[in-house]
Amino acid sequence: MRKTAIFKNDLFLEHIPDFNHVESPDRLRVIYEQLEQQPLSELFLYPGFEPASQDSLALNHTPEHIMRVAGTSGKTFSSLDPDTQASPMSYDAACLAVGAVTNGMEMIVNGEADNGFALVRPPGHHAEAERAMGFCLFNNVAVGAHYGLQKMGMERVAIIHGNGTQNSFYASNQVLYFSTHAYPYYPGSGGLMEVGTGPGEGFTVNVPLSGGQDDRAFATIFKEIIVPVTRQYRPDFIIVSAGFDTYYNDPLGTMAVTEQGFACMTKQLVDLAGEICGGRLLVALEGGYNLQGLRDGALAVLGELSGNSACPGKVAEEALQAIVDSGREVAVVERVRDVAKRYWSL
Repeated sequence: MRKTAIFKNDLFLEHIPDFNHVESPDRLRVIYEQLEQQPLSELFLYPGFEPASQDSLALNHTPEHIMRVAGTSGKTFSSLDPDTQASPMSYDAACLAVGAVTNGMEMIVNGEADNGFALVRPPGHHAEAERAMGFCLFNNVAVGAHYGLQKMGMERVAIIHGNGTQNSFYASNQVLYFSTHAYPYYPGSGGLMEVGTGPGEGFTVNVPLSGGQDDRAFATIFKEIIVPVTRQYRPDFIIVSAGFDTYYNDPLGTMAVTEQGFACMTKQLVDLAGEICGGRLLVALEGGYNLQGLRDGALAVLGELSGNSACPGKVAEEALQAIVDSGREVAVVERVRDVAKRYWSL
């Protein structure tokens, strides 16, 4: 069993608490309620952590954007984007969400935890350097990757998922970036031929999906594309922007993934991290708007991060291996492979 740290705080529930918004505090509340019960309350580490400083935020975001979000503090309602709002405590929550990622990375590198799950709001993966979008204020994971590279002495970081994250590292070979997403839906980026530019060419790998992909399809994408490329890259740390809107009954998603599928993807990454970077893996919560799917998916991820059979979300290894072994043909995989083969051995 591994020491898995969970980064949670009630401040995250104060982001847009009173508005009728799909990205609501209930998304975390249903997970937090589970974690407060036996045996989950004793299975994991629950460390304290500090909010990110403005200097840390500036590793990925412009001063103008940071000030714009900071300017919403204490205000009843602020609209930063047609889809993205802030309430009086949103700036504080957003700084703490970034801090959960950077503090979590430090804990893992220092050996205080083997891996971790940042259960935070607001989410981050859509946020660009200069603007909020898609429910996201600051890009939690992108700041974390910059922090690892510039403050922790890392040379390479791998990130799974997020459009704002893609743009943050599009010209860099210090971050290997993957995304599996419905395409060409919101926000419209992530096309097959978006592979990076300059020294970053080949270090962005997009897997644009038509919709309807299930557990076996995602297992195949991970097994045939994400795992072998990341193994060749050999990052110092793996960060996952975990979106649960691929759940089969999500109101905003178009995929068909179950909690077993989330467990299967996580296990592949846990095994890979153990092989190439000392197990250093941090998961950060992003989307997911079906409360049952979000709760069960998060527990499934925690089951694989910890490897603890006492976790209610733990799926039997035989069942996960059966998903990987059964696989299924995913038409886009061959097209992604053809593009990625220009830069990687596949």
